[in-house]
Amino acid sequence: MTTFFDEVQEIRKRYPAGARSATLPALRLAQEKHGWLSREAIEETADALEVTPAFCYSVASFYDMFHLEPVGRHTIEICTNLPCALCGAQKVVEAFESALGISAGETTADGEVTLRAVECLGGCGYATVVAVDHRYRQNVKAEDAAEIVEGLDA
Repeated sequence: MTTFFDEVQEIRKRYPAGARSATLPALRLAQEKHGWLSREAIEETADALEVTPAFCYSVASFYDMFHLEPVGRHTIEICTNLPCALCGAQKVVEAFESALGISAGETTADGEVTLRAVECLGGCGYATVVAVDHRYRQNVKAEDAAEIVEGLDA
């Protein structure tokens, strides 16, 4: 059976410039394994990369794609960067908050859905962009929120 350490070593082989170059894919692997990046997951990743946990934490805390707290079974992420903001992202956030009964940055009481307002999802030409379980939806309007929430388990 392959261990996490072994998997990280395989990743490191793809980055001859050094262990730091493998940090993003190693953190991604840790998050896939644990569901989020707990202190233990960050320390495990740092040990495998032979870097400090502080370095791994600094990388993980910079990127929206990494979760430093537990998340729900489903995630809804709404881009709030300038192009999306100009196309009504705040109204989209508010519509999802209303449909879910939580605020952005929170998880529903049953642990099913985490709602996040994020800095950029890279779809500026298709604003407002919403990632539902890592699948992008383009040109989302506030009136689409309830239907998206209802379709989560479909």
